[in-house]
Order: sequence, then C-alpha cells, then structure tokens
Amino acid sequence: MKNNDSVKIVKKLREETGGGVMECKKALEEAKGDIEKAKEIIKKKGIIKAEEKKDRETKQGWAATYTHVTGRVGVVVELLCETDFVSRNADFQALAKEICLQIAAMNPKNEKALLKQEYIRDPSKTIGDLIKESIAKFGENIRLGEFKRIEI
Repeated sequence: MKNNDSVKIVKKLREETGGGVMECKKALEEAKGDIEKAKEIIKKKGIIKAEEKKDRETKQGWAATYTHVTGRVGVVVELLCETDFVSRNADFQALAKEICLQIAAMNPKNEKALLKQEYIRDPSKTIGDLIKESIAKFGENIRLGEFKRIEI
C-alpha cells in the first residue's frame, strides 16, 4: 500500500469514528488493514476510555432545545461535560440536539430508559452508546443532566 493510500484510509477511519490519528493508525495496524475490524477496535477502546472517565466531575455543558414543526411537542435537554471548551464544540452541541430529537420522538419515561433506547437514526446503537462514543472522541466525561418533554 502506498503511503498516500494509507493516509486516505486513516483519514476515512477518523471521519467515521472520531478517533485520533495515532489511534486510527494503531487500530489499522492491529486489524492488518481491515477498516471494519479497525472500527471495532476503536469502538472497544472508546468504551473502555468512557468507563475510565465516568467518575470525573461534569460542571460545564449545553442546554439544547427542540420544538416540533407542529408546535405541539417541545424538549429541553441538559448535556454535561467537564470543560467549557467541549461544551462550545459544534459536535457536542449536535449531540445534545440529537438527544432532544430522540426524546421528542420516543418520549422516554426517565434517564435510564432513554440511555437504553435504540437511537432513532441508527438502531444498531443506543443513546448510551452515542454518549460513550462522544466521551471517547472528546476525551472527557459526558453525562445527561435533566430533560423535559412537553406535549400539548
């Protein structure tokens, strides 16, 4: 494989997983160039990283809102993280918005139920998985704070 090709593969893997350059390179080496195996390796390492960070304080975050086009359903979500640097990140804010959409569509009874729900955009993942992937991506603890769904 040419060096230019390997750079393209690492770039593609980073875009699909959110992993760092070195993490993607190591995963590809471990997977002997198989991109699907490399994705699984990165996912497993991300879950381990998320578990290691779960006790860290989350004093920053983002309050996201969503109102359905009909105006009959509204959602407010508090998504917490460790630093304001992460809370201002567009990907972090997009995660908060996705959680709003999930709550609007699925009406979970509580946090525990929400975290176990299949993600509406990708049923192979739960909302808990989505948050764990973001923990691995940002390198700090992320947790769901309060949320409220209102329906008229």
